[in-house]
Amino acid sequence: MGAFLLSAGMAAFASQAAVSQETAETGELDFPSTPGKIQPEPSTFHSIALRWPIVGDGNKTAEIEVSYREAGEQGWKQAYPLFRPMPEHMSSDNLVPGGWLFAGSIVDLKPASDYVVKLTLTDEDGVIAGGRSSPELIREVTIATRTEPGEVMASRSFYVVPGESGGGDGSSERPFEGIQAAEANAQPGDLFILKSGVYHPGGLQITRSGEVGRPIVYRGDEGAVLDGEGAEVLLNANATRHRWFEGLVFRNADHLLSADRASHLVVRRNRFDFTKYGVTSRWAIYGESQYNSVLDNVFQGVTKWPRSRGIEETYGVELTGSGHVIAHNLFRNVGDAVHNGDRGRLSASDVYGNEIVTCTDDGVETDYSDTNVRVFRNRITNCYAGITGQPVHGGPVYIFRNVIYNTQYAPFKLHNHTSGMLLFHNTSVRAGIPFNIQPGRETVSNVVTRNNIFVGTRSPALRSTGRMIETDFDSDGYAWGIGAGDFALWNDKRYRSLGDAKGSKRLYRTHGAFSLYNHRTFRDGFLPPAKYQDEYEATDNLPILRPKSQAIDKGEVLPNFSDGFTGKAPDLGCCDVEQGLPKYGPRQIN
Repeated sequence: MGAFLLSAGMAAFASQAAVSQETAETGELDFPSTPGKIQPEPSTFHSIALRWPIVGDGNKTAEIEVSYREAGEQGWKQAYPLFRPMPEHMSSDNLVPGGWLFAGSIVDLKPASDYVVKLTLTDEDGVIAGGRSSPELIREVTIATRTEPGEVMASRSFYVVPGESGGGDGSSERPFEGIQAAEANAQPGDLFILKSGVYHPGGLQITRSGEVGRPIVYRGDEGAVLDGEGAEVLLNANATRHRWFEGLVFRNADHLLSADRASHLVVRRNRFDFTKYGVTSRWAIYGESQYNSVLDNVFQGVTKWPRSRGIEETYGVELTGSGHVIAHNLFRNVGDAVHNGDRGRLSASDVYGNEIVTCTDDGVETDYSDTNVRVFRNRITNCYAGITGQPVHGGPVYIFRNVIYNTQYAPFKLHNHTSGMLLFHNTSVRAGIPFNIQPGRETVSNVVTRNNIFVGTRSPALRSTGRMIETDFDSDGYAWGIGAGDFALWNDKRYRSLGDAKGSKRLYRTHGAFSLYNHRTFRDGFLPPAKYQDEYEATDNLPILRPKSQAIDKGEVLPNFSDGFTGKAPDLGCCDVEQGLPKYGPRQIN
């Protein structure tokens, strides 16, 4: 549903829950919790998500535990609890009058499967439902993961060759001459096979849409090149639905594929040679653009390492809206591999399995995200900043099991009063301060870290210039050089050691951090770069734990996010010592 409808639904619920107009206007909250309607978010191939508005709970004692099972199975699995965003940082569309929005995701699921999700709401002040109060309320909802796009069973197949005359009938004997001719005849369910050669469709406006189960597909034979001849836009698919582009080479235009407010697009197995923008879908919020898939592509830009000219607006993929998947792509020599920016907002989307090499700005941006954005199992090498949230509008944004090597600035950029990021099981190795948070005097709020590895070469290991508010850092491992100095600078206070930080009960409240050693953490002599100006290949980025690394068995159990670990407890960092690194970049398609 659209953001406006979502907001209206929450307001309607507040009225149904008998929240007084005065309470809704002043923001004063009662202590008992009154739950609203559970709102499933758009699913992806491997993740499901939901939002649950709760009215009341003025003292913030309510919690929502999550468990799930595949439909037809008996045993329940525990998931991570729903997250409570801070209202003062949320987008206005998502505010709950007189209450709170809880939100959360379940990840690493099977595609095309139904899952039953059980939510257990507890509040020591009582949960009000059906006119009765009890300390606990259980609700169940079934949510399905999506199917990754397979091979198309076309209603009609046509052939296309380069040309400008527009002739032909699409048969193998008389193919359409030029994409313009093909587009003029396109109907839902059509497959257009572009034969080898160079096409010149610069500025082509694509207006026709496919239908559910009947997309319109442009598929290139080997050597099918779309050349924009310097046009502003090569292909304009704005506002279309169910259009597929695969096996093509896009080049020589400012915007290679424009897809503003488009939905159900599939962009896969292509090559984008670009100087400015590869795939762009800007301006959208929530329901305005949904379910786009960018899979197994190569994005080749023109930027040079190290960064020397400031921010270069050269973006591989730019997506806003919800329900999107950006997976298993190769990005090389870009400004941002995945860019969000301030033109729209992103929710309920996945970015995973990407190989990102040499970004003069950011590897993956989650900037201006709302709820349930997930960035995981990406490998990022040579970037100004690895993954950013500047800002996140309340979250949760889940950043987990990523590998980040050789950042000029920091592995994670938390700027512009960001709020609502969860950093789990990431590995960062860099020259300089291991984890450097420099948002000036801005706030950084509601950020949770667990089971990460931060390796660097100088102190302090953890440094923040911002005001850290209601953050929850714990159980991370730090290495910051032989004979290292202070451990942390946090909210203007210096902590000489890990013990000082833990004993303060300000930076750490439970386990505290772990000290690691550069030379004893990873296999095969894997160490921080001597200086960030050196450029490395992705194959150099192999932070595999040593069998006797101090990071082994040091992590907290994070339901759903640390499943499958071996040993006594989860290992710190991206990958369990027994599992190794996953596959990054385009997959081999049989």
